[in-house]
Amino acid sequence: MKRLNEYISVCVFVLSIIYLGGCKKSASQSVSPDKEKVNTLTVSPDTIEFQKEGGSTNITIQTDAESWNISKPASDWLVLSSTGGTKKTDTVTLRVNSKTIEPRNTMLTITAGNTKPVHVIVSQLSSDYLYSLTSDRPRIDYIRTGTPAALHISTDAPQWSIASDVTWLQFSQATGNTGSTAINVTASDNTGTDLRTGMITVSAQYTPPVQIAVSQTADIYPNYNISPLEPDAAGMTSDATEIAARITLGLNIGNTLEAIGGETAWGNPRITKSFVDFAKQCGFNAIRLPCSWNQYMANSSTAQLKTDWLNRVKDVVQYCVDDDQYVILNIHWDGGWLENNCTVAKEAENNAKQRAFWEQIATHLRDFDEHLLFASANEPNVADATQMAVLYSYHQTFINAVRATGGKNSYRVLVIQGPSTDIETTNKLMLTLPTDKISNRLMVEIHYYTPWNFCGLTEDASWGKMFYYWGKDYHSTTDPTRNATWGEEGTVDTNFQLMKTQFVDKGVPVVLGEFSAVRRSSLTGAALTLHLASRAYYFKYVTQQARADGILPFFWDTGGLLSRTNNTVLDQQALDALVQGATK
Repeated sequence: MKRLNEYISVCVFVLSIIYLGGCKKSASQSVSPDKEKVNTLTVSPDTIEFQKEGGSTNITIQTDAESWNISKPASDWLVLSSTGGTKKTDTVTLRVNSKTIEPRNTMLTITAGNTKPVHVIVSQLSSDYLYSLTSDRPRIDYIRTGTPAALHISTDAPQWSIASDVTWLQFSQATGNTGSTAINVTASDNTGTDLRTGMITVSAQYTPPVQIAVSQTADIYPNYNISPLEPDAAGMTSDATEIAARITLGLNIGNTLEAIGGETAWGNPRITKSFVDFAKQCGFNAIRLPCSWNQYMANSSTAQLKTDWLNRVKDVVQYCVDDDQYVILNIHWDGGWLENNCTVAKEAENNAKQRAFWEQIATHLRDFDEHLLFASANEPNVADATQMAVLYSYHQTFINAVRATGGKNSYRVLVIQGPSTDIETTNKLMLTLPTDKISNRLMVEIHYYTPWNFCGLTEDASWGKMFYYWGKDYHSTTDPTRNATWGEEGTVDTNFQLMKTQFVDKGVPVVLGEFSAVRRSSLTGAALTLHLASRAYYFKYVTQQARADGILPFFWDTGGLLSRTNNTVLDQQALDALVQGATK
């Protein structure tokens, strides 16, 4: 047992020696060499905030390391000009090229040598919209039968769509893609009587919507009152009654400017200044110009009149004014578009054309002084109160259109026609006048071909025979079946008195725009002589009685009274009767 204990003691000693020896060796090996140098790294700025539009900015990197590096995050919205380099001082450009609906941010980590990494926080503010969306027009204005309107849409959005808040608009396409797209926007006919409006909205995701205002008038034609002037009273001081007092005898230059097919289409030459001068010399101090317009449209879909025709009519008016003659310019039969259609069915359409024509006529002739009078129509066919209401609307459109052009037209005397320009019908149906914003500048027009058997009938009819002889002292004893049996002096007196009481006595002059009687050239000898004397008496009596009742007589001539070719008198007997009748 003793020997065993000694053995254990020796082992413990030996192990102690071994342990102490090992520890001493490890301590000597753990001694480190000189401490290693740490690199420097500076980055400025360390926080970057991009505005919603994006853009670019720089960061500056300074280091004493051999190189530097940027760990770029996985992002498609931030572009770096460089992600590494070897310069001690270097610049890196950061760029953001797009917008974002949600705020976005990322972190760049910059390392260099053994220095501690530097972090740069990059963010971008959110934007309300990502893309742009534009239209080339802010509004579209249609007339009643508007043609398609072109609309150009431009966007960088992937897709756009278009819609409206009304059912009367149609689009050639309802959607489109990135880029510029042309579409047509079509309005259905506005068959109502009022202006209608709507709104078109063009939309795309992440864009502000584009709105386009739309309107459509009930008028078929465009507005031609594009240059209205302030009222100009220079040369326009006389009212209707004062002008009427100066007109003694008027002449119609008929079958010329109103001829369908052109000014010379009905056998008369072009109106010349020398002829107008000659008419003045013969005793006429006023001219009525029956005129056609419908056939002189440059564009029937817009009712635009040809400028050369407007200029031609202006030249003829100038001939008259240069002679100190008063001149009445109208829209005559003109194919019958107005005067044969005083109906509810045609009312809206005809009012549109009436307005379009008169806006153009009145604007083109606006600078003439009070010698020029405008007349709404010629012989509008009206037989009852319903048709009369339509005729009132035509006249009101005429008055409004002329007045709206301004200048001297603000004061111009205007002439409106009674229903069918028939005295009895006018007395019965024209109980009021249209509204005019200036007082005492309206005249009423009637025509007189009574009795028609004498004035115009060229063959016997079931309702009556032709009359060759008119007037109490001009009846034939040898051909009594051709004597007038009605419509003689007493009828003239009664009819003209109706107009005097209804209008003249109330300060509204009346224009006898047409009167005449055919020449019975088939007669010979004493019968022809009596007929011509009777006819001359008719002219004198009608003219004289018209003047006595304050009515302005305008003789209807188509080239049989005065020659327009050589400026000579073709019917001296008739001319003498007219001039005598006009002399009070």
